[in-house]
Amino acid sequence: MSSVIERRVAQPIAADLPDKMVLLSGPRQCGKTTLVKALVDAQEGRYYSWDRAPDRLAIQKRNLDFDRTLWAFDELHKFRRWRAFLKDLTDSFGRERQLMVTGSARLETYGHGGDSLQGRYLPHHLHPVTYSELCGLPFGVISDIPLLGNAPPARRDLGDLLRRGGFPEPLLAGSDRAAARWRLAYGARLVEEEVASLEQVRELERIELLFDRLSDVAGGLLSINSLRADLEVAFETARSWIAILERLDAVFRLPPYGSPRIKAVKKEQKLYFWDWARCSSDGARFENLLALHLLRAVHWAADVEGEKLQLRYWRHRAGREVDFVILRGRRPWLAVEAKLTESDLAPGLRYFIERLQPEVAFQVVLDPARERRLPDIGGARVEVVSAARFLANLP
Repeated sequence: MSSVIERRVAQPIAADLPDKMVLLSGPRQCGKTTLVKALVDAQEGRYYSWDRAPDRLAIQKRNLDFDRTLWAFDELHKFRRWRAFLKDLTDSFGRERQLMVTGSARLETYGHGGDSLQGRYLPHHLHPVTYSELCGLPFGVISDIPLLGNAPPARRDLGDLLRRGGFPEPLLAGSDRAAARWRLAYGARLVEEEVASLEQVRELERIELLFDRLSDVAGGLLSINSLRADLEVAFETARSWIAILERLDAVFRLPPYGSPRIKAVKKEQKLYFWDWARCSSDGARFENLLALHLLRAVHWAADVEGEKLQLRYWRHRAGREVDFVILRGRRPWLAVEAKLTESDLAPGLRYFIERLQPEVAFQVVLDPARERRLPDIGGARVEVVSAARFLANLP
């Protein structure tokens, strides 16, 4: 496997930098620093990392390299006054300097004081490597998703990505064993370095235990009560710890789509990892991989195409369920069901299509031999499509 993977978001970021400051967020070790340094080198800019003492001092004293037109600040959210610092730079220099900021956390979450960056920046998200990036495929657009069943599938094997995850180091490690060793250390580093530096939490060992415990519940309905009992902590404590892991882009939650036309659950959330290889079963890992690729498509729609989509799941009170629903204009647009092998249309997906009529519905399976176009249901296009075709043609 090639050690160089072109990240699609690099091109839109380079296009945005002359106009506004760019804030790039994403989980730690997903490739942000590599991407930023490549952009800095291409424009002969200056890279500053808050984790390096000389750079930290330069930021605090505003002792920056004024001979460079591009300044990139890595992990700046760890600076208590990072918002005020960036506001001062944008107000002082305007378009004279291009500014890029990265962080291994949700940048809008961490900041102190009332300083607002509203109107001064454009957000971008860097995800773990996606299948389309791994295959080196051209850009897609959101509007083409309903037609992806007509597109040719990529011929690259999905196995390494599914087993090792999309983080560059384990993906390119060369063996599943090396990837497993990386993953074992990742959770400890996340808690000991990120949680300890950004959150007021004492029981770090229990948060690490929680992170490990979530491997068994990813893809299912999140029961904080069950986790609370396992960890022997209060409900509010367990809930706050999950929120911390979410702020650090270690996990993410999907809310339900609660249509008034169908008796759907409206409160229970589903939880997924940013590193889908942490899931304990093949089915959960496959579903998590699809979840993150769809989340990437939703982020791409907002960051690059300027369209607001929402990723949800749907579950009937009687137990029927659809793994993923993308809302467009607050209406169901795309429904996706993850199945490792089954090519017969899932009953929950059929029920959802008949009553809410999304534009298109896909049942995504691993085996390309099981692909088939099904009769339309109430005007909705319905297909059983391979994961390789589905993932290769997402933006």
